[in-house]
Amino acid sequence: MSDFVISDEPITSSGALSVFHAAIDELNRRYGGSDEGMLLQLDELAAPRGIFLVARLDDHPIGGVGIRPIGETVSHLGEIKRLWVRPDQRQHGVGTQLMSDIEERAKSIGYRQLYLETGYAQPEAVALYAATGWIRVEDFPEGTWSHPGAYRFTKVL
Repeated sequence: MSDFVISDEPITSSGALSVFHAAIDELNRRYGGSDEGMLLQLDELAAPRGIFLVARLDDHPIGGVGIRPIGETVSHLGEIKRLWVRPDQRQHGVGTQLMSDIEERAKSIGYRQLYLETGYAQPEAVALYAATGWIRVEDFPEGTWSHPGAYRFTKVL
């Protein structure tokens, strides 16, 4: 298998949008629906405070992950959104590398602490986050929204 390449792509690019929508499609299948359209606006994943990374293999999108700002700007908090890897590319290190790269990019633009949430139907995500230094927490920062039944994690950069 060839090496995959990860790069920043505007959330409005076809590669980023294909990954973003594939992630939502998978969430819909796992959880039976999604209220994502009301809770996340694409422009939140746009520069200068948002980032979207796309992993490509032979120039085809195979995964991606984004970050958006949350809380007060002075707090420098971000939330990881839409980590997704194409099913046939899972267990090859793509998700781990995407998370490592998004953490580095977040740090480089001033984020100090990141949050994310996942759920009961994503045990592989829970395992990935636990294995890569994310700490389970009960709540998101005050004033920020999180799904009521979510598993929440944080990481200080």
